[in-house]
Amino acid sequence: MSETASHAALEPRLEAFLAERYGARSSTLEVEPLSGDASARRYFRLRDGAATSVLALYPEPFEAASSRFVAIRRLLANWGLPVPEILDHDAARGVLLLEDLGDVTLQAALPGASAGQRLAFYREALEQLARLQREATRSGGGADCFEVAFDIEKLSWELHYFLKHFVEGLRGAELTVADRSTLAEAFHRLSEEIAAWPRVLTHRDFHSRNLMPCDGRLFWIDFQDARMGPATYDAASLLRDAYVELPEEFVAERLEEFRDKAAPGEARESFGRRFELMSAQRSLKALGTFGYMATVRRNQVYLHYIPRTLAQLRRNLARQPELAELRRVLARHIEELI
Repeated sequence: MSETASHAALEPRLEAFLAERYGARSSTLEVEPLSGDASARRYFRLRDGAATSVLALYPEPFEAASSRFVAIRRLLANWGLPVPEILDHDAARGVLLLEDLGDVTLQAALPGASAGQRLAFYREALEQLARLQREATRSGGGADCFEVAFDIEKLSWELHYFLKHFVEGLRGAELTVADRSTLAEAFHRLSEEIAAWPRVLTHRDFHSRNLMPCDGRLFWIDFQDARMGPATYDAASLLRDAYVELPEEFVAERLEEFRDKAAPGEARESFGRRFELMSAQRSLKALGTFGYMATVRRNQVYLHYIPRTLAQLRRNLARQPELAELRRVLARHIEELI
């Protein structure tokens, strides 16, 4: 390995994969650690002369035939959605070799983009999302992602995760028995309603850190947790993004364009309400993740995004009368929601 590779502190299984694939040339390769996501996977950029690729190192071996990433990537590619190519894999060693899409996420591209470019990015993303929903509905199943859904149990689990890792874990709140009872009831009502809405296939983390402008298109990453859920789920992830501040007028215009594609038969008010409730649930879930990463994983990166997410949550809760009790109890422990 090169000096760059030695600094990466490569595991033996990764070195073995490179030696097996590249033979004697493995000594000329450069391996650069990349910043990862909130998962246990680790990523490296592999430089082979002028050519680059990305190594994804999983925490344990997997079976390629049953890998959710592999199966869902195949589906998305067949539907004409832009996803990275799988160049090679070593399932026994937990290694995937992927097409290199570069380092620029949509989050990173937006600050330097013109108003026209920003509009084009979001219109493209929402058109891709509408295509996902159309193509998945036509296909009628046939993969694991169609068998799991945002049901009451999953949605409620995410809300209680927020309570544990953000309210109690990060903020150190001491909840009364009455608080817990009220919140549990409010969480159940919200989860019950969302779970009752018609379901489509969702990316599940469709936001600016998982979209990458490359070769004139927005590519998707981190789609292995795709599952069935409401048509507003991914739209809420994108337009009420914890990582990007979007003007409310811009959000409303993009949401109306998306409704025309995804649910043309549904009234604007009904679709807008479902979007707001979904946005509230997504914000609560995101705050739970941020709290977990800070207190359990000791990763402080996500703390930067908490003020924006709380501000969005406050607006969501204030707009929906049925969420007033949820806001009232949470505001006792989270002053930003007052």
